[in-house]
Amino acid sequence: MIDLGRDHLGADGDVFYAALLKAHEGFSPEDSARLNARLVLILANQVGDREVLQAALEKAMERFHS
Repeated sequence: MIDLGRDHLGADGDVFYAALLKAHEGFSPEDSARLNARLVLILANQVGDREVLQAALEKAMERFHS
């Protein structure tokens, strides 16, 4: 089983979140969606493990299927 609940960033998670919000400033909703999609694909390539990526996708979808 893949554990996606572990926090690997600690306080850096807040720093990244702030940078992500700043990156979206001034973008249209469509451009924000494109930025997010591009970021997801770049990070997926970094992860490089299809099982981990599938588990992450399922976890992300949980809140939409409850």
